[in-house]
Amino acid sequence: MASVETSSPEQHQDSGKAAAAGATRSYWRWHKDDFFPEPSFASWGAYRRALGATPARLRDRIAGRSTDAAELGALRRRSENEMRRCLTWWDLTWFGFGSVIGAGIFVLTGQEAHDHAGPAIVLSYVASGLSAMLSVFCYTEFAVEIPVAGGSFAYLRVELGDVAAFIAAANLILESIIGTAAVARSWTSYLASLINRPASALRIHAPSLVDGYNELDPIAVAVIAVTAALAMLSAKGTSRVNWVASAVHVLIIGFVIVAGFIHANPSNLRPFMPHGVPGVFRAAAIVYFAYGGFDSIATMAEETKNPSRDIPLGLLGSMSVITAIYCVMALVLSMMQPYTAIDRSAAYSVAFTSVGMHWAQYVVALGALKGMTTVLLVGALGQARYTTHIARSHIIPPVFALVHPRTGTPVHATALIAVASACIALFSSLDVLSSLLSVSTLFIFMMMATALLVRRYYVRGVTTRAHARRFVALLLLVIASSIGIAAYWGTAPERWQGYVVLVPAWAAATLGIQVLVPAARAPKVWGVPLVPWLPSLSIATNLFLMGSLGKDAFIRFGVCTAIMLVYYVLVGLHATYDVAHGACPGEDDDELAAADDGKVVAAADVEKADAADGGR
Repeated sequence: MASVETSSPEQHQDSGKAAAAGATRSYWRWHKDDFFPEPSFASWGAYRRALGATPARLRDRIAGRSTDAAELGALRRRSENEMRRCLTWWDLTWFGFGSVIGAGIFVLTGQEAHDHAGPAIVLSYVASGLSAMLSVFCYTEFAVEIPVAGGSFAYLRVELGDVAAFIAAANLILESIIGTAAVARSWTSYLASLINRPASALRIHAPSLVDGYNELDPIAVAVIAVTAALAMLSAKGTSRVNWVASAVHVLIIGFVIVAGFIHANPSNLRPFMPHGVPGVFRAAAIVYFAYGGFDSIATMAEETKNPSRDIPLGLLGSMSVITAIYCVMALVLSMMQPYTAIDRSAAYSVAFTSVGMHWAQYVVALGALKGMTTVLLVGALGQARYTTHIARSHIIPPVFALVHPRTGTPVHATALIAVASACIALFSSLDVLSSLLSVSTLFIFMMMATALLVRRYYVRGVTTRAHARRFVALLLLVIASSIGIAAYWGTAPERWQGYVVLVPAWAAATLGIQVLVPAARAPKVWGVPLVPWLPSLSIATNLFLMGSLGKDAFIRFGVCTAIMLVYYVLVGLHATYDVAHGACPGEDDDELAAADDGKVVAAADVEKADAADGGR
C-alpha cells in the first residue's frame, strides 16, 4: 500500500522534542548513521533484503505522494534548526535580478542574432520571455502555498509523487553543479578580456590531460569558494551584497542601452527575419536560458517574512522587468550593426568598437563579470536550499539537510554543491554538457506546469474516480499533442498540415479539462490566472522549445537520467521507503499508521463521491 507522509499534533510535539535533542549534538558530525540511518543500510544482509523487495517498494513509491502539511512540518524539522525568516519582497526582487541577468544576455544575443534570427532576435526574446513568465506563474502559486526550501522538488513530490520528484531532484542537482562550474569558468574568461588578455590566458595548460580537460582554472575554483562562503554566513548578508552588485550591473546595462541607441541605425533592421520563423524559434530555444535562475527565488520562500505577499511581488516583478530589459538590449544590438557583422562571442564590445567607442568594451566586460558574480552568489543560496530539502526526504544523505544553529543556513548542502562544482570547473570546459542543461531545465518547467494542473483538478478524497480518469486522459492528450507539435516542427517546420490536427487537439484537451473536470482546489491567497489555459500553454511552449534543441541533447539527457535512476533504485528508493513507512531511527513511529488512516478515510470519501456521482 502506498504511503503519504503526514503528521498529527502529537507528532509535532514529539518531533519538537527530537529536534531539541538533536540540536544539542554537534553540527559537524560524520558518522555512518548520519549519512545512512535507514534500516535498509544497517548491514549488508539488510541491504540485500531491501534489494530483493525493490519491485514492491518501487510500486509503493510511484504511488506515494507527500502533503503540504508534511513538507511544511515534518520535513522541515529534519533540519534540526530553522532557517531565519529575514527576507522581504525587496530582497527577492534583487535576487531575481542577481540570479537571472548574467553573462547570457551578452553572449547569447550576438551568437543567435548572427546564426539564426538576425534582427528578429528581439522576437526570440519575446517568445522565450513569455514562456519563462508562464513558468514563473506556476512557481509563484506553489511557493505561496508551500513556502519551503525545496522549490520544484517539494511541489512535484506533493502533486506527482516521489519518483517524479526524484527525477526533478537529480536534474536540479546536476544543473546546479554543472551550471555553477560553467559560469565560474566564464568568469575567468571575462576577467581575462577585462585586462586585454586572451580568454584562456589565466588558466594553467596541462598537456598531459585529455583535450577539453587540459586547461586548469584555479580562479574559477576561488570564485566558487568565495560566493559559497558568503552564502553560508547569512542569507540577509548575501542579499545586501547582491543588491549592491546588481544595482551596479543595472547601471551598466542602462549605459549599454542609452549609448547603443545614440549610435543606432534603423536600416540595420533590414532584412528583419533573414532565416524565417524557424530561425526565430531556434534562437528562442537557446536564449531562453538567459532567463534561467528565477526558480532559485522560490527556494527562499522558507526564509521570506510574508510569502503570500513578498513572493508574487519579488518573482513576477523582477521577471517582468528583466524580460523588457532583454528585449531592449537585443534591439539595441540589432540596430548598431548589420546582423552579418555581429561578433558571435563579444557582440556588444565589437559593436561599440565599430562606432568608435573602443573604451566601452571594458564597461561591457565589467557588466558581464558583475552579472556572473551575482548569478554565482544567488545560485549558491538557491541550490543549497534545493539540496537541503532533497536531503530532508533522504533521497540523498540526511546530513546535508542540517541547518547551522548559528548562521541559520544549510552549510553542509552549500559545501556539497560548491565542492562538486569546483572539481568540475577546475578541469572541464563543459562544451559538451551545455545543451544538456537546456533540456533538463525545460523538462522540469514542463513538469511544474503539469503539477499545477494536477493540484487544481485532483485532490485525494475530493475528486471522484470518474473525474480523475477523465482528467488523466485529457492531461495526457495535452502532453501528447504538445509533443506532436514539437516533433512536427523539428522535422518539417515549413509544412502546416500537421498543425491543423495537433493544435486543435491541444486546444480541445485543454477546453475539456475546463468544462468536463470540476476544479478540486482553489488557491488560498494567490493563484495562476486562466487555469487550465496558462499551465497547458506552458507545457506546450516548454516542449516546443525542447524540440528545437536537437537529438544529441536528448541522448545525453536520456543517458544521465538512466544513471540517476540506477542510483535511485540502489539507494534513494530504499531510504525514502524506510522514512515513509516510519522505519527510520529518529522518525515518528506513528507516521505510517497515520498515513494509512488518512488513506482509508480518503478511499472511503472517494467511494461516497462515486456513489453520489451516479457511477458515471
